[in-house]
Amino acid sequence: MTTKYEAGTVVQGKVTGIKPFGAFIALDDETQGLVHISEVAHSYVKDINDYLSIGDEVDVKILKVEDGKISLSIRATEPAPERTEKRQRPPRQQKSSSQGSQGFNTLEDKLKEWLKESNDRQAQLNKRLKK
Repeated sequence: MTTKYEAGTVVQGKVTGIKPFGAFIALDDETQGLVHISEVAHSYVKDINDYLSIGDEVDVKILKVEDGKISLSIRATEPAPERTEKRQRPPRQQKSSSQGSQGFNTLEDKLKEWLKESNDRQAQLNKRLKK
């Protein structure tokens, strides 16, 4: 049944079912494969229904034929998009350790702060006891 399909070939199929995880594609009257949601488009696919509908004719590349199951890809049949500036992140700015009011304090700074607070509390308690 599935032996006439080999990995790497591109064939046309018809969408026969859609699930949240992917779409089932009929390659012929007897053979069906699955396009995982990650193989539908080069961009992030939140809802597969935005890309495919039952009955759509699609070109698919056969990724793998294993144990009678056929893994398919639609995005492998399309050229990859050019990298856009939006995808490139600006370099992170290094924060100097002298910035005490913002961000995280070092453990040494926190320890000094805790000791000061503790000593102040102890001094207040001692004053109350002496009264």
